[in-house]
Amino acid sequence: MTAQGAMADDLPALLTRLLAAWESEVVEFKQAAHDYSTDEIGRYFSALANEANLRGAGGGWLVFGVQDKTRSVVGTDYRRQPDHLQSLKMQIAQNAEPRITFRNIHELPHADGRVLLFDVPAAPQGIPIAWKGHYYARAGESLTSLGLDKLDGLRQQTQAQDWTAQVVEGATLDDLDAVALRRARESFAQKYANRFQPGEVEGWSPAALLDRARVTREGRITRAALLLLGKPEAAHRLSPHPAQLSWKLEGQERAYEHFGPPFLLSTTHLYQRIRNIQLRLLPQDELLPVEVSKYDQKIVLEGLHNCIAHQDYTRNGRVVVTEWPERLVFENEGGFFEGQPDDYVSGDKTPRRYRNPALAQAMVELNMIDTMGYGIHSIYAGQARRYFPLPDYDLTQPDTVRLTIYGGVVDPAYTRLLIQKTGLPLSDVLALDRVQKHLPIPDEAAARLRRGGLIEGRKPNFHVSASVAEATASKVDYIRTRAQDDAFYAKLLVDYLDKFKQADRAEINRLLMDKLSDALDERQKYNKISNLLTRLRRQSVIVNTGSDAAPCWRLVQPDAERN
Repeated sequence: MTAQGAMADDLPALLTRLLAAWESEVVEFKQAAHDYSTDEIGRYFSALANEANLRGAGGGWLVFGVQDKTRSVVGTDYRRQPDHLQSLKMQIAQNAEPRITFRNIHELPHADGRVLLFDVPAAPQGIPIAWKGHYYARAGESLTSLGLDKLDGLRQQTQAQDWTAQVVEGATLDDLDAVALRRARESFAQKYANRFQPGEVEGWSPAALLDRARVTREGRITRAALLLLGKPEAAHRLSPHPAQLSWKLEGQERAYEHFGPPFLLSTTHLYQRIRNIQLRLLPQDELLPVEVSKYDQKIVLEGLHNCIAHQDYTRNGRVVVTEWPERLVFENEGGFFEGQPDDYVSGDKTPRRYRNPALAQAMVELNMIDTMGYGIHSIYAGQARRYFPLPDYDLTQPDTVRLTIYGGVVDPAYTRLLIQKTGLPLSDVLALDRVQKHLPIPDEAAARLRRGGLIEGRKPNFHVSASVAEATASKVDYIRTRAQDDAFYAKLLVDYLDKFKQADRAEINRLLMDKLSDALDERQKYNKISNLLTRLRRQSVIVNTGSDAAPCWRLVQPDAERN
């Protein structure tokens, strides 16, 4: 039974088909009446994903709310709150290797009770799925460990066509860079700090470390190992591939530099060549200036690491990073491998296949790629948090992916709006970014942005509203200059005297001065406080037990308390 993305209208029919076929290596039913172990769910996730791959299925299903013996729907109360239910995706991703999770969690209000259908993706070609470091499979309807025969079958699926998985004849551990190896050990230990005892990873031999990190294969040096950890002088073993990352500066000044292996270190060296100054996004007379770096290191390295992971190495090209005055352009050989960049912006899509499974998996283990499938989302979200234009992907050239990351403002109104409205959903920021770049947006998005006062103009000539930030600033000014009623200030004073028993005029001034309207000057604020004290004294709320020159204000005590 293949696991295709199910629409809500298809869920009853899907459940009927699954019940008719009953359990197999790619379908598991559980009653899960109230709660169910997340660890157990993770083990089933690993098993169903691996079995779906081995059987050529699109995925598998874990179904809650079905009684195993009677094959009947009985309902489940597992995680009734939608947010709590969907958070299971992140829990699975955090402990699965590589970090993938359910494609979706469907909730079906069946006549006999609530049913949950967990859509498990098939393991990618050449990459078995582990849960907390262990691989699982199915033997009929039973959960079991993934046997060596199945594990080898999975790992060898792409070895013949994966350029990065090929063992390099004659290469040894001596071809690996000592500094890069030390960094790899640190990165692996950091990634799995909650799994191994402190110092345990440091005690492993280099061969054991590299096999555990999936950089080598049974101690043999692969092309992936030489790319990530190889000495510069060992790059000839990858010939005719140039094994290079190239940085190029364009504009009034021109320069370039090539960086060879080990890429684990070279990506940081390339980043350091980029001119990364602090920018003041807005003039002082419009809004308070916001200072940000021109480029964010995490975003730049994410883009560069994606180029390395997805490069088509059989084309013998290099990764090129071109620095222009206001942008960085990343280029790598090979078309976008699965889907389109837009598919990954929301962070919900997980790729099922990888051009270079061995290299990608090693980069995940060495923390070069945070989560497989989330890289593009993190780049977009990071640029939005920095108030900058969102990245652009250009796939117009055959067998080339070009990514542009902006280091400057395109439309000041867009930047000003993001600074003032930090809570905008990414979908709205995406639409606003297209507006500032004079690109079309869907009618639904245009209507939504117009309702929020975020865009102006008529289709197709929309533009980001320049009045939003001004209106927001006006609201702030209104709150700061608006006077509260006297009861507000009186309560502050009474609460203060109730707690501290007395106060002189200087203490009362410190209490109230900054609470009064900014529309008043210092003398007007002083007089307002004097009038408040006089009014409260006449109302017998407070009394001056000092003198006119040195007042000491107290609350008037009721007769019962005085006696």
